[in-house]
Amino acid sequence: MTESPASSEAASFDATSFDSLETALSFAEVEPGANQRWTTWPSSTPTERGPDPRPAWVVTSAGALDTELGILKTGKEADVFLLERAVPDDPTQHTLLAAKRYRGIENRSFQRSAVYTEGRSTRNTRDTRALAKKTAHGREVAAAQWSLAEFEALCRMWERGAPVPYPVQVSGTEVLMEFLGDDRGIAAPRLAQVRGSNAEMQEYFTQVVELMRVFAAAGFAHGDLSAYNLLVHDGRVRVIDLPQIVDVIANPQGLDLLHRDCVNVCDWFARRRVECDAEALFADLLGMLF
Repeated sequence: MTESPASSEAASFDATSFDSLETALSFAEVEPGANQRWTTWPSSTPTERGPDPRPAWVVTSAGALDTELGILKTGKEADVFLLERAVPDDPTQHTLLAAKRYRGIENRSFQRSAVYTEGRSTRNTRDTRALAKKTAHGREVAAAQWSLAEFEALCRMWERGAPVPYPVQVSGTEVLMEFLGDDRGIAAPRLAQVRGSNAEMQEYFTQVVELMRVFAAAGFAHGDLSAYNLLVHDGRVRVIDLPQIVDVIANPQGLDLLHRDCVNVCDWFARRRVECDAEALFADLLGMLF
């Protein structure tokens, strides 16, 4: 007996599609409240999203809401906010993120950009001219360039196993990344704030050297490494603030910046009675580069 088209369609019907539609319709009834917006994930392109495989905690549902919970850090070029991305009434889809937002034309400074951006290029000639003239458009381009540079650096270093926050996505001048802290929204302390025994400090120094070696093996230096952009989260040193990451070979000042990183790190640990030698560390990292 030949199966009728109707029965064939019924057999191939996927009930999960109906469930997804029903869920989407229920989300449409939710309106963002104060300090909220719809998730920006669906509007991002694949190249604007973090590398695969993504951690299980990343929320990708189009029905999620982003809720701004407060500010974590202010800086000369950017401010970092605490963001909750969650699907309403679904406790399994909830996460805290750090939203780093680079400043626009009114507050953004170009003062130290040139040192780090030597060796980088801008494809759009109009953008190149605007950057050179430091026009309003140029400042907006610069802010977006720094956010994209940080996102790409985080992706590159994450894939190489460096202890960086997982980069969730980039959108214009905003980078969303893994929040390093506890479930209450308390951020992990900077290394500069940590007090520990000599053995603990020695362990932290070992971890910092290892992350510097990962960077060097990829041909990069952090460029502005210090105890203030190293966090200690669950006993592990994590490195942040990567927009100025330097290609040591392409940037004419690359070796100087790498050497400065070594001196900054060793000076800080030496003051905590950890035996270290900046020149020996520099030589070790040079061996990773060449």
